[in-house]
Formats: sequence, C-alpha cells, structure tokens
Amino acid sequence: MEIYETCNLMIIEPESFQEAFKEEKWRKAMNEEIKMIEKNETWELVNRPQDKDTIGVKWVYKTKLNSDGSTQKLKARLVAKGYSQQYGIDYNEIFAPVARLDTIRALIALAAQKK
Repeated sequence: MEIYETCNLMIIEPESFQEAFKEEKWRKAMNEEIKMIEKNETWELVNRPQDKDTIGVKWVYKTKLNSDGSTQKLKARLVAKGYSQQYGIDYNEIFAPVARLDTIRALIALAAQKK
C-alpha cells in the first residue's frame, strides 16, 4: 500500500512567480537561488545599451522528494528565456559543450585499437 500511495502523491508546484511568492517556503528557495547566482558570479549587472533588447527570465520550481515520498528540498531556478533570441540579431554563434558523435566514435575506435 505504501508504494501505491507514493506513486499517487500529488505534488503541487507553483506555475508562476506570483503564485510562488505567496508562500514563504518558495520565497526561501528563490532567495537561495539568488544567493548562489551572486556567489558563483553567474551574472554581472550592467546598464542596458539603449539600442539593445534584454532577455527575459523565468522562475522554474521543483519539489525534490526522498525515496519515501516526503519532501527533501524545494528548488527554484532562475532561467533565461534564450528561446526569445533571434540568430543574427541577438547572437551570431552557438556552442554546446557536448562531444559530437563522430568524435566519440573515433575515441572508442582508438581505444579498441590500443587494447
């Protein structure tokens, strides 16, 4: 019965900043995120150039659970709305820190050859 209850546990997470801000526990999670952003020097506040648009941000909320279904931690993440940017206008290059498939294949082949 315990597993059934855990599987059917309903977790209600905020859909918006306004909804989250009403609850102290989510405000605390948002404050922790801001502190970590400042500690890690993730961003630097600068004056916006008059001829440039800004990228918006959005809060994303997640409840982390223990194996028994109890709440372990509430996480709030502040994410940039990068999808609103336009190639050639807002940026010119893209980069993903992920190895290409042909590079991985070459490394595996080299490792197999050296074995």
